[in-house]
Amino acid sequence: MSTFYESYAATKAYTTPDLNAKHIKRFTDEVWSPAGVHPTMRCLEIGCGTGHFLSFLDHMGVGDFQGIDLDPAVAEVIPMHVKNRFQVADVHDFLKSDNAKQFDRIFMFDVFEHFTKEDGLNLLLTLKKRLGDDGKIVLKMPNAGSPFGLQFQFGDLTHLTGYTTDSIRQMAIAAGMRLERCYPHLLGSPGRRRTDAMMQAILNKLIASPPEIWEGNFYAILTHDRSGAKGTS
Repeated sequence: MSTFYESYAATKAYTTPDLNAKHIKRFTDEVWSPAGVHPTMRCLEIGCGTGHFLSFLDHMGVGDFQGIDLDPAVAEVIPMHVKNRFQVADVHDFLKSDNAKQFDRIFMFDVFEHFTKEDGLNLLLTLKKRLGDDGKIVLKMPNAGSPFGLQFQFGDLTHLTGYTTDSIRQMAIAAGMRLERCYPHLLGSPGRRRTDAMMQAILNKLIASPPEIWEGNFYAILTHDRSGAKGTS
């Protein structure tokens, strides 16, 4: 795997991200509102990449947030106004450096699929200990339950595990957590989204086993399991 990660930066062609009105609306609709994020919360983004979401958190007035990434190449392109919120670090080393700190929201976008099933479970078990009482973990990943997710899952040789809505629910249960909800990551213009919705409605009636989510990527929000009940979407 080290060989593939050595070429990762060249493959991704890192550039400093620009946070514009479209990005702000997208992050608000896809993450901020569904996850109930508030400016007073303490947030951690694991695998923050070039810092686009960190810029969004800063824009939204979040006072306590941190981003970490294993790839030192991204340090060169992190926006200046959030550089002091970024650290090149392995997630386990980072968490060991401050065993007392709790987080209200932990974000992993296009990250969880880079771990094996076993390592992913161990990571969730570690993060659960650092999650506040009302804390949530927000994941975004390729949708292995949809034919449209194959290009995202297999378009990167560093991806090790594919997830469907059912398997991420199973993973949450294994970690002693609850899957609060899954929802699609929507791409394209409003017009194309309407077309997608119409086509999905037709396919849902035509085929015997349609996926729970058709889109190529989906979000999953995990919380503490207070009841001992199985995860639900």
